[in-house]
Amino acid sequence: MAYEDSIYYKKPWLKSYEPGVPATINYEEITMPDILDRTAAKYPDKAALIFQGYSITYRQMKDMVDRFAACLTDFGVKQGDAVAILLPNMIPQVIAYYATLRIGAITVLNNPLYSDRELEHQFNDSGSKVLVTLDLLGNRMIDLRPKTKVRQIVYTSIGDYLPFPKSLLFPLVGKKKKMAADVKAATDVYRWKDCIAKYGPNPPRPKIGFEDVAMYQYTGGTTGVSKGCMLTHANLSKQIQQAEAWFQRFKKGDEICLGALPIFHVFGMTGAMNISVHMGWTDVLIPRPQPPQLLEAIRKFRPTFAALVPTMYIGMLNHPDLKKTDMSCIKGAFSGSAPLPVEVIHEFERLTGAVIVEGFGMTETTPVVHVNPFGGGVRKVGSVGVPISDTEARIVDLETGLIDLPVNTPGELIVRGPQVMKGYLHMPDETANTIRNGWCFTGDIAVMDEDGYFFIVDRKKDMIISGGFNIYPRDIDEVFYEHPKIQEACSIGIPDPKRGENVKLFVVLKEGETATQEELIEYAKTKLATYKLPSEIEFRAELPKSTVGKVLRKELKAKRGESSRRLNECKRITGRLPNRRSPRFFSAASSNKPQAPRQENPPLSPFVKGG
Repeated sequence: MAYEDSIYYKKPWLKSYEPGVPATINYEEITMPDILDRTAAKYPDKAALIFQGYSITYRQMKDMVDRFAACLTDFGVKQGDAVAILLPNMIPQVIAYYATLRIGAITVLNNPLYSDRELEHQFNDSGSKVLVTLDLLGNRMIDLRPKTKVRQIVYTSIGDYLPFPKSLLFPLVGKKKKMAADVKAATDVYRWKDCIAKYGPNPPRPKIGFEDVAMYQYTGGTTGVSKGCMLTHANLSKQIQQAEAWFQRFKKGDEICLGALPIFHVFGMTGAMNISVHMGWTDVLIPRPQPPQLLEAIRKFRPTFAALVPTMYIGMLNHPDLKKTDMSCIKGAFSGSAPLPVEVIHEFERLTGAVIVEGFGMTETTPVVHVNPFGGGVRKVGSVGVPISDTEARIVDLETGLIDLPVNTPGELIVRGPQVMKGYLHMPDETANTIRNGWCFTGDIAVMDEDGYFFIVDRKKDMIISGGFNIYPRDIDEVFYEHPKIQEACSIGIPDPKRGENVKLFVVLKEGETATQEELIEYAKTKLATYKLPSEIEFRAELPKSTVGKVLRKELKAKRGESSRRLNECKRITGRLPNRRSPRFFSAASSNKPQAPRQENPPLSPFVKGG
């Protein structure tokens, strides 16, 4: 059946749009640096960025952007050159991003928690000529520089922008608390504040094409080698204009954004930075978005808009500080990056009164393509919502990607719209595989219901096939998230000689709770088909997560493979398998809960797929 004859071409989702949200937008061709100029002219004295209580206005932000843009020009950065930024959410990160775009250069946002090997790949793949980083990473980056094309390194410090008396105390305690570090002497290494002071706010203003590449945004690498998505100025600008059209109840100049999503991630770039600049909001930057810091920021700064990932919601719900935090300031919250368990939605809304709308996107789509209506339209809990303005979506067969499937039939989700990337950097074959005839193949299994709402079932590669049955891990995870003792759950497929695969479940219990494998499987028997029941449950103190809080199912699978290898090797040598009750092979059958201490996230610990 031709696309023009299918249900998807008719866009049944349009009838569910909130009143006033347009099906199509008359886009303004304006780049993000020009948007900053306009916002600074309209709201010069409004607080633009707040970091640890230190505030700068839009007038000051524009001045700093222009000064650093002049600095980059003096470094020899030209239009089309790449500038790497390796920072957590802090004022210099935002300034460097807009300064790079200002002179027509290409921004490369990098994850501060990546290894040198990962960073070396991204620096070299992007051809970055300048690196902006943190003093804590300075010496590592100086040592890494000879392996890359990076010429100049500019480093900042957490102490560069702090309010009194923190600014007074930081030089005394920063190094002791490992929040600051000395950077060794090296050529072409500069302090951030020296660069800002040295140059005037008069950078060149090259003519920037709306379809020119603005960013190389690297995927998170959760499905293989990290790829550089080429996002254009049009992608960035049109995505923000789509967001403005969708969230109509949030007014320009009136809101405070909780900038907790890591800006180096595509969701944070859009949902914690660019939207604030476009709308003239105050952005409260959170460099370490753990529950205590999130709840403290809500108490102090009273944000009205929050885009977060599921682990942030779960973390706040399970933190004792929630009891002393008035969440009523939040008008609305947005969730993406990974499925948000239905029970978490209900509990958060019950405790806070805030509305959460779940959405979907990916690095390749800048990132948002689906969102539930925020107000006035039907919000289906558990759904990622409907395609936003000017966005088309289809469910196609997994084998060829050519056949449109009926409603409520699982298949691969493909999307088309102005937010879809130009392609992958240096990867024409990967680009051709992902973008076909303008359609972006997401690699996610989804269904669309009769009303045009989409439900993500799972990643194509995550699907478990047991005895010929297709099992989607999210179905299993959802059931266990409903259990009152469980904080987190994640299921994977494990090899089985008879069925092909069986289900293994990893569980993190809530503080103070105990449970057994038998107890949890018995609980699931009334909620899951027999073939979906876990054959094994492993209790953990925590689950592996990406720096944006997404549970890394692939790491659990990798550890499964390593464990299987070790088991087979043990059997080959000894003629038998090891005692499964030993600490190495901890499972629910041997104990209620592991006693290993929980690992603290590093100080730089910082949500949509990828990037």
